[in-house]
Amino acid sequence: MGLEKAIGSVMPNALTTRLDRLINWAQKNSLWPMPFGTACCGIELMATLAAKYDLARFGAEAIRFSPRQADLLIVAGRVSLKEMPVLKKIYDQMPEPKWVISMGACASCGGVFDTYTLIQGVDQFIPVDIYVPGCPPRPEDMIDALIQIQKIVEEKSVRDPSD
Repeated sequence: MGLEKAIGSVMPNALTTRLDRLINWAQKNSLWPMPFGTACCGIELMATLAAKYDLARFGAEAIRFSPRQADLLIVAGRVSLKEMPVLKKIYDQMPEPKWVISMGACASCGGVFDTYTLIQGVDQFIPVDIYVPGCPPRPEDMIDALIQIQKIVEEKSVRDPSD
């Protein structure tokens, strides 16, 4: 018991630090996105998933259409008032940890559609981790957003569930 106590006082977080690295590496390289694509941004998201840009290279090839199996929600395009409760329910059904990408001007701030029928930014209803600007954004921008999400995943800790 004395040796374990001595090692614990010298390296108190050695096991959890290595466990953090292993879990973060696995999560970072196996994100399961769920697309919520409308209008033009949905088409650009499909282009990002196709052969030329191949989002699978970054470990996000397992597109899920069930929120209970996804950990990354990609909101692409404009969201109407009638769609917002559905989007909120999808977000609530996703297991923790979960991340959100707001793709395009419409999802981020309403874009050119400043009307009473459209949401002027989904961040009013669900937390957004990364905003991808553009109308519609290029596939390269979406890949960059995925890499930014991977950096966020890499920095979180198993010891602190609030991350």
